[in-house]
Amino acid sequence: MNKIKTGDTVKIIAGKDKGKDGKVLAVKDGKVLVEGIGMVTKHAKPSAANQQGGIVNKESYIDASNVMYLHKGKATRVGFKMDGDKKVRVAKSTGEVIN
Repeated sequence: MNKIKTGDTVKIIAGKDKGKDGKVLAVKDGKVLVEGIGMVTKHAKPSAANQQGGIVNKESYIDASNVMYLHKGKATRVGFKMDGDKKVRVAKSTGEVIN
């Protein structure tokens, strides 16, 4: 079970986008894709989907260790606890269960 999931709002705590926050679009192999964060320029060949080709700006994956979960507008660590027979995510700062 991952601490950061798709759809979570996170704050960037390290790197060139430090201090910004955004929504997680995807999680893969300990890396996260955050909306509007880690923008890179890619040179795209013309294709059926992209007739023009040219230079495209898009998000790139950043390491999950460089983001923190935002709970009620405040960055917090994420832990786990058992809720009956179900494992749930918990905000460490408040102790509240996250979705």
